[in-house]
Amino acid sequence: VHGRLEAGHRVLVHGAAGAVGSMATQLARETGAHVVGTGRAADRAAALEFGAQKFVDLANDTLEDVGEVDLVFDVIGGDIGKRSARLIRSGGRLVSVVGPAEVWPDGGVAIDFVVESDSARLWELARRVRDGRLRTNIGTVAPLEDAVAALNPPVRRTGKTIIRVRP
Repeated sequence: VHGRLEAGHRVLVHGAAGAVGSMATQLARETGAHVVGTGRAADRAAALEFGAQKFVDLANDTLEDVGEVDLVFDVIGGDIGKRSARLIRSGGRLVSVVGPAEVWPDGGVAIDFVVESDSARLWELARRVRDGRLRTNIGTVAPLEDAVAALNPPVRRTGKTIIRVRP
């Protein structure tokens, strides 16, 4: 919605295997966009499974080799966000979920993602999940008594942590 993505657009999705990026990847593919996902080398298979047609390992590949894109969906910010803004073609968009963009794309628009209460869109997302068209990336499922440890893992994990609460 915020990125005004259309079929045929090229989109760069950072964190394409993560909880938020995987959703953005799937929704972009469903729209008919060509998706380039990014992340760590270990995330390549998951990002491609979620629908990215190409993957860029941010530690070992050159981000700028992606070429021009119509939209960047940024969940990282910092230097990666700045470098990504330079890849956006004129009229393109940078949608950031990590705060205000530090660099604006030349001839493009930077959008700070804002969560809006929209029950119709939420129901549509729920329907897509129920129909199997949209999958979430669950990293860890833990009982309530293990919540502190699950939410503070010693190593970085991909996906959302689910805490099971039973009466």
